[in-house]
Amino acid sequence: MTTNNKTYKIILSGGGTGGHIYPAVAIANELKSRFPNAEFLFVGAKNRMEMDKVPQAGYKIIGLWISGIQRELTLKNLSFPFKLMSSLWKSRKIIANFKPDVVIGTGGFASGPLLQVATSQGIPSLIQEQNSYPGITNKLLAKKAHKICVAYDGLERFFPKDKIIKTGNPVREDLLHITKKRDEAFEKFSIEKDKKTILVLGGSLGARRINELIEKELDFLLTHNIQVIWQCGKLYYDKYKIYNHTKNIQVHAFINNMACVYAAADIIISRAGAISVSELCIVGKPVIFIPSPNVAEDHQAKNAQAIVDEDAAILITENDLEVDFQNKFTQLIISPEKQQFLGENIKKLAMVDATSHIADVVELLLNKSNK
Repeated sequence: MTTNNKTYKIILSGGGTGGHIYPAVAIANELKSRFPNAEFLFVGAKNRMEMDKVPQAGYKIIGLWISGIQRELTLKNLSFPFKLMSSLWKSRKIIANFKPDVVIGTGGFASGPLLQVATSQGIPSLIQEQNSYPGITNKLLAKKAHKICVAYDGLERFFPKDKIIKTGNPVREDLLHITKKRDEAFEKFSIEKDKKTILVLGGSLGARRINELIEKELDFLLTHNIQVIWQCGKLYYDKYKIYNHTKNIQVHAFINNMACVYAAADIIISRAGAISVSELCIVGKPVIFIPSPNVAEDHQAKNAQAIVDEDAAILITENDLEVDFQNKFTQLIISPEKQQFLGENIKKLAMVDATSHIADVVELLLNKSNK
């Protein structure tokens, strides 16, 4: 890693979900450590969670009036052309005023217009594609982007091969040291050391089908002498908080200290968003993936399948939960050997230096643009 005092200007664009926001923040933090005098600007979508999370991380953000196209026929789609034109116009204004040396897109609604304008003006640009199956926005942007950092093999099916660099996905640095946090985690979450801890994750907003499953299976789960830490999401907390009165069950709308809760967990039930998958590889605990079917190109199922193909996780589709969950969970909870096998295999897939590698690629673009 190099450190110098050049006053680069760097735009990072992405958002809509934590899976797009946290990688962007991780990349910004790494670049800031290398270029302390650099100026950073985030561009996100108005009224999305990045408008709160990015300032909390210490960075300035500007919001665009943009949202995705709904896959169902809906009146909301009628406003999309106007939102796109507005966002392209505002992106031109942002770039003209800020004059970035490089633009980085991590996915989400806002990254499309911003990177489209940047690449059309020849500004060095980098796409950080998190999934094993990219969305249409990044496929279109890839034609003009200078470099594309990916986390999975085989993406030359979608992107120019000479632009692809396999780096992995950026994750929170504190996840690299969770083994040291186990005792702290027991105390923080007030859990018993002689019980297995099941961590249930459905994303920052929550996952309706996973929440319904856990509610239905609570009695079954508790027969296995376990305790459950259940992040149900802020959209569902009011409905499920009543289970905080049940022994060995705790319900959270959102968990800020993910390193600590990962340290507490023995088995994890999770969606299969790209960043979640990358984090769980680093965590190295046995995982049951329940991918969301309500995503573009069914990319969560593809993300999870890539891990299952390495004998490193269990996958249950939403359609199969009724017939498979109890059986597959029981097989896992009664077998310490299987738990160890899956935990060791998923950890082998971790790419712990992803953030640093992506920053290296950004440095190359900066050096070329300033020659």
